[in-house]
Amino acid sequence: MSGIKILAIALIVAGVLGVMYGKFSYTKETHETKLGPIELSVKEKETVNVPAWAGVAAIAAGAALLLARPKG
Repeated sequence: MSGIKILAIALIVAGVLGVMYGKFSYTKETHETKLGPIELSVKEKETVNVPAWAGVAAIAAGAALLLARPKG
């Protein structure tokens, strides 16, 4: 399988997931401190909203890559 087909399938999968879920969240560790035997850390939960148009655009771009004929 060529790299372009893999990229196209990845775009389609990411676009479908973006349209279905609309957002994703992750945890980011921001600060860490050691005070002798005590360790402190601060973790922040971040949420990223994915616009519906971005998901649709990713699906369209993936489909265009799959359907495009190679030159030559």
